[in-house]
Amino acid sequence: VQLQASGGGLVQSGGSLRLSCAASGFTLDYYTIGWFRQAPGKEREGVACSSKSDGTTYHRDSVKGRFTISRDNAKNTVYLQMNSLKPEDTAVYYCAADGFKDYCSPGYMDYWGKGTLVTVSS
Repeated sequence: VQLQASGGGLVQSGGSLRLSCAASGFTLDYYTIGWFRQAPGKEREGVACSSKSDGTTYHRDSVKGRFTISRDNAKNTVYLQMNSLKPEDTAVYYCAADGFKDYCSPGYMDYWGKGTLVTVSS
């Protein structure tokens, strides 16, 4: 069972990036999927979540209208489209999956991928 996040990089303020999270060993369609981030010196926080029951999505207030979580079940992959990036979005971004809960928790998810670094320059 593995989650592989990719797509991070260095981008200027106002730019865009798309993060991908590919799953292997299990089917993402049956899992609640979340994107989380952790900036230096700060606690991990939830960014976006897609529930397993009906695909309802959640985005934290600071990214609403800029970030979008989506799934491609055929590719067993979840994406985070990030537009209008700001320096305060700089962080290591993680994807995670949970087979039981219908919500995301930065404190506990069943599976975590290794992070991908997003750096937004001003």
